[in-house]
Amino acid sequence: MKFQWKGVMPAVTTKFTEDDKLDVKMFQKNIKAQLDAGVHGIVLGGSLGEASTLMEDEKERLIKETAAIVSGRIPVIMTIAEQATKLAIKAVQSAEKSGADGLMVLPPMRYRATDRETIVYFKEIAKNTNLPIMIYNNPVDYKIEVTPDMFEELLEMKNIGAVKESTRDVINIGRLRNKFGDRLKILTGVDPLALESLLLGADGWVAGLVCAFPAETVAIYELAKVGKVKEATEIYRWFLPLLELDISPQLVQNIKLAEVATGIGTENVRPPRLKLEGAERKRVLEVIEKGLRSRPELPNYKALVKPHA
Repeated sequence: MKFQWKGVMPAVTTKFTEDDKLDVKMFQKNIKAQLDAGVHGIVLGGSLGEASTLMEDEKERLIKETAAIVSGRIPVIMTIAEQATKLAIKAVQSAEKSGADGLMVLPPMRYRATDRETIVYFKEIAKNTNLPIMIYNNPVDYKIEVTPDMFEELLEMKNIGAVKESTRDVINIGRLRNKFGDRLKILTGVDPLALESLLLGADGWVAGLVCAFPAETVAIYELAKVGKVKEATEIYRWFLPLLELDISPQLVQNIKLAEVATGIGTENVRPPRLKLEGAERKRVLEVIEKGLRSRPELPNYKALVKPHA
């Protein structure tokens, strides 16, 4: 497998049983559905994966289970989201030992680091691994923005090569592409801006609703990349109300309800998260049910993929 920061990379949910253990059977079912749809990588342990609630041994098991299923066909990416540099380095080394192929690294958690502190943090992590690194740039949720000038310094590290672009400012894709060309791979991280981002030159999509709708997500990507914009847009417009479930504090609960509806997940979450109830649960279910009633017939998008692309 040649590692590439490109394509659709699901930020998968972590499956739990009713008694709060890892639901490995359902997790395997979902990963296999992602593979069948043609995704290009799997991202574990992100915010959608409830990373802050996972134990170290659970993270290790998720990496090993995923690596066994994908069997080298696509990369397995582990998210690093820690409060202290030494804890991040420890998590990186654990991920590498467990079989991760790459890392998605968040800035320091629960501390609003300065630009200099953020750069040093990322560089220290990069120095302690040979794995490829994607920086997660999400100032909306994490209050730290990695600017183009900061990326100029970060790209001094040979294994830092990509950004999950979640500023929600699509102009930033052009800024980064103009400044770095192909030196920095750009993957959009905001579901309701995904098609726009791909058409503006993003290399890939770290997706959320793909967890429940893998084929539709990959179809949009493949169609966009071969210039079939009309066909991609038709699917995307159908998908948009569902994609907007990703930009909510309750994105985990929302997407898990969608996974239940498509038969590849459960709605079990780990406290302090709780299952949705009342009016909000009703609203989300109505969005999902409406989407399922009008689910489009997909073209043969897999035929668009070039061999060994």
